[in-house]
Amino acid sequence: MFVDKAKIFVKGGDGGDGIVSFRREKYVENGGPAGGDGGNGGDLVFQVDEGLRTLMDFRYQKHFKAQRGERGKVKSMHGASADDTIVRIPPGTVIVDDDTGETIADMTRHGQKVIVAKGGRGGRGNCRFATPTNPAPYIAENGEEGEERWVVLELKVMADVGLVGFPSVGKSTLLSVVSGAKPKIGAYHFTTLSPNLGVVDVGDGRSFVMADLPGLIEGAHEGVGLGHEFLRHVERTRVIVHVVDMSGSEGRDPFDDWKKINEELKLYNAKLADRPQIIAAGKMDMPDAADQLELFREQLQEEGYQNYTIMPISSLTKQGIQELLYKAADVLDETADTVEVEEVKEVEERKVYTFESKKEADFTIRRDNEEYVVESEEIKRYMKRFNLNSYDAVMRFARMLRKMGVDDALRKRGAKDGDVVRIEDYSFEFFEGTDYNPYD
Repeated sequence: MFVDKAKIFVKGGDGGDGIVSFRREKYVENGGPAGGDGGNGGDLVFQVDEGLRTLMDFRYQKHFKAQRGERGKVKSMHGASADDTIVRIPPGTVIVDDDTGETIADMTRHGQKVIVAKGGRGGRGNCRFATPTNPAPYIAENGEEGEERWVVLELKVMADVGLVGFPSVGKSTLLSVVSGAKPKIGAYHFTTLSPNLGVVDVGDGRSFVMADLPGLIEGAHEGVGLGHEFLRHVERTRVIVHVVDMSGSEGRDPFDDWKKINEELKLYNAKLADRPQIIAAGKMDMPDAADQLELFREQLQEEGYQNYTIMPISSLTKQGIQELLYKAADVLDETADTVEVEEVKEVEERKVYTFESKKEADFTIRRDNEEYVVESEEIKRYMKRFNLNSYDAVMRFARMLRKMGVDDALRKRGAKDGDVVRIEDYSFEFFEGTDYNPYD
């Protein structure tokens, strides 16, 4: 089954916790702190694998999580950092952040990698917090949580030549004739529901990949008839072969069909109007096809479309097939890779501030009955790193809040000695004295 869109959850590995430990060796009195740091969590990385052609695997597995860093060890030994978790995706996959709609990366080359969720930093052990005034701290940090997000994967088929046109104009039949592909062919609309790829051997030592794309209809650029699902694949093709039913079967006008499809391509992506295009005048074995082709040429001239090459073909009799392949190969040789893709960019690393940082954090203070409530994403992130069951940790946290300016801001809001200050799920008693200076 061909799957070209999937929404999945990704999470970087959490950092390992630092530990509280002390040297316990014979004849070593007051050995001091010896708790090691935790290891960093692994990153969640997407890597292009040219052997994949569909997002089928993501239909059944939608959650991917990197490994957690190892916990710190005794004797000041660090825990091991986790290895990155590699998730393989097919070439042509666009990775989009589901919340912001931002394109994280456009993956086109084999082996290309991008970090979509960074692992958390490991927590520090108590050996990192020793000071002259507190030589034996009972404090260690928890590991930082790994980044997490929902992302949308969109696969745009990577092909040199793309076949476009209305349903039932002969695109699948043409692909089956010129390559070893075996697309489903039927005498009814929308036989092709997903792109089919085939390698075409031109016969003179050249070859290229051709894609039979599902038929388009009016309104496709607005999503009518699964238009967006089909049109995204056209963006990747370097050359468009526009297949037109020149027999005018079902009472259709070949020139009108050609204009409507080109309009849909342009409305979906204006850059497609400049993509090299060859008109394949199909079904030339049918009655009246030659007359329709002559009329088609006249209409092109009348409306100023002189730059298009028309190749009369018949997939049934093989008429003009080889000439079409030569022409497509020539255009590919003449045309540089005009498919513009988003520059691959890695997820920006989050800034990690130490608890001694004097950076002014963004926070708000509000009253909730008799309590003062402090709200801040940065302070919330800090709190997750502290084990606030430890007296040393509480004192260090208070020091950090003071350096961030939270104490001064509370005083300006009218906080008095003994008032209750709530931050997340913890409540603290406010100390109004300005000489408060734990461990300084």
